[in-house]
Amino acid sequence: MATTRPSGQHHGDLRNALLRAALDLVAERGAQGFTLAEASRRAGVSVAAPYKHFADKDALLAELARAGYERQHDLFQAAMAAETDPVEQLAAFAAAYVEFAAESRALFEITFSAGLAKARYPALAEAGDRVLSLLRTPAAHLVTDTAAQDDLIHTIGAAAYGFAAFLTEGIFGDPTTSLDATTRRARAAARKLARPDPQA
Repeated sequence: MATTRPSGQHHGDLRNALLRAALDLVAERGAQGFTLAEASRRAGVSVAAPYKHFADKDALLAELARAGYERQHDLFQAAMAAETDPVEQLAAFAAAYVEFAAESRALFEITFSAGLAKARYPALAEAGDRVLSLLRTPAAHLVTDTAAQDDLIHTIGAAAYGFAAFLTEGIFGDPTTSLDATTRRARAAARKLARPDPQA
């Protein structure tokens, strides 16, 4: 009688099975709350299997972080496309940032709290740069200097991150019911930061 090994179902898609398992573990325990061996067991493969695709746990997390940046890029691009005014585009980015944190909490944590060195992972750095480049377009309409553009983007991003972190930690109440109000607050804060003078 033939038997099927528990890991057999993943042999054709080992890489994605490991990524899904790791993402589930991050959602449960945090980015540093599990081992690569645990991800292997969750995926139903041997503890040696991950090394066919990832040098170590950080390499696996870096791939998830890259996917997180790609997801952010798509969300931010769609949100900004609905606006024509550069201030409103940056405000839409801030709101979409909060929405990303709410809908993809594990990716949000990995992207910003995994302690990954981007210099070690060129694909991750490239994905992050794509997000920054996307935001430079509206920023360039507000300030001409590249350093000032980056400062504006980082300032608005930091504010959005604060709202997102407060939301996911429950500081504003239940994250589901307080999402709309939090996105409005992030949007309003971004407007003030992008155009601090109300008469401008």
